[in-house]
Amino acid sequence: MTDWVVGIDLGGTKIEVGLIAPDNRVVARKRFPTEDRRGPASVVERIAACIDELQTQLPGGEHVAAVGVCTPGPVDHAAGTLIDPPNVPGLHHTPLAALLSARLGVPVRIDHDAKATGLGEYHYGAGRGERSMVYLIVGTGVGIAIIANGEIYRGEHNSAGEFGHTTMDRFGAVCACGSRGCVETFMSGPWLARRYAAAQRGEPPTLETVTTLGGQEIAALAQRGDPLARRMLAEAGEALGAAIATLAMTLDIAYYVIGGSVAHCGELLFAPARRTVPQYAFKSVAERVRIVGNQLDTDGALLGCAWLARQALGDQSRETTHSG
Repeated sequence: MTDWVVGIDLGGTKIEVGLIAPDNRVVARKRFPTEDRRGPASVVERIAACIDELQTQLPGGEHVAAVGVCTPGPVDHAAGTLIDPPNVPGLHHTPLAALLSARLGVPVRIDHDAKATGLGEYHYGAGRGERSMVYLIVGTGVGIAIIANGEIYRGEHNSAGEFGHTTMDRFGAVCACGSRGCVETFMSGPWLARRYAAAQRGEPPTLETVTTLGGQEIAALAQRGDPLARRMLAEAGEALGAAIATLAMTLDIAYYVIGGSVAHCGELLFAPARRTVPQYAFKSVAERVRIVGNQLDTDGALLGCAWLARQALGDQSRETTHSG
């Protein structure tokens, strides 16, 4: 593997562009505001200018051979088009892969951010050597990437993985999606903060619960020994364990890699999850389940995009061979 590629993590507030070496190290990176309201042409031009700048750091004669991009969903990975992701409204229905490829003159591959990060962990991080795994991101929201026998499972309409909005409690708190008791309401960062604030007041948590803290602050308090924050993390971990038990019973996959901002709590979250799995899964299933933290942290998305870029190069090579 001798090609330099670029990985791009395009989010609602910022875009991170990473220059990835042939040995899959992130050797340089740049961040800048997304500002999607300025429209697709502006986003494409600023990404291209950033890549041009990063290319000046390459050894003589080398160039960026392909680009991989991850974005919030929904995204049509086959067409390379953002559909209507709510946090980048200025890029709705944008054929981003085609626009970038035309501007840069290299193949471009696009995918959903959770799936790309899962692929990064699978190929270069905590999933190396595993045949199958589930990557579970617990941050502002909750989502999963299912990798079975080395392949991402997408479902019939590319919407597999919206696990954060499956129901854990039919009588639970109303979620932002309109349903009740979603997985997300038990463990996402914003809901950790709501649960902490509501517990301080002796009230049940709701979408309207006012809090001055975020999920990361609750996690930090727990790590510093705050008893209430630790209780909230333990409850979130128990919910995570129940959720993983459901996945293990449904998918027959044993290996679960946890990422996202809430996962920085480590064993404060993972230990109660491991203790809880046997309560909600057959003994034979629970005994196989392994729960670990991610290894790549925020580089997971960039390295997943690098993997996408290398797949695009492989596709291009096969097309050239076939046409020849």
